This record gives sequence, structure tokens and C-alpha cells, in this order.
Amino acid sequence: MTVHTPSAPPHISLMASGELRDALTAIEEGKGATAIAALMAIDAESWRAIEHRLVTLIGSDLRELLLAVAERVADEPFSA
Repeated sequence: MTVHTPSAPPHISLMASGELRDALTAIEEGKGATAIAALMAIDAESWRAIEHRLVTLIGSDLRELLLAVAERVADEPFSA
């Protein structure tokens, strides 16, 4: 387990970044259960890092981002 000093932000693991990408892809494809499974596979340290980066970069949390993506996907016409 990595110990962080107050100045060092938490680290997103390579595995977690892949899981987050898979979750966003699954949401875009309308595969809710797959998205949830991918999000649940992310480790705690990576979650902290993801939350930190989202708040720093876009002023939002993951829940708001996922809801925005899901809303955008729902509004788009289906194309095969």
C-alpha cells in the first residue's frame, strides 16, 4: 500500500484507468450492468485519485459526469 504525503495526489492505477474507460464505453453502448461491474473493479486509491482529478479539472464528481454522459447518450438517435 502506498502512503501519500498531503502534497502528493493519489495515483490512478493502469488497471483502474482501463476499468473507467470500459465503464464509460459501456454506458455509451447502453450496457448498464457492464458499466457497474467495471466501476466496482476500481481500487480505493484510484477512486480517490479519480475524484480528485475530476474536481480539479471540471469541478464535478464522477456521478455528475456519468449522469451527463448517460443523458447525452439517451438524447442521441440510435445509429447502427
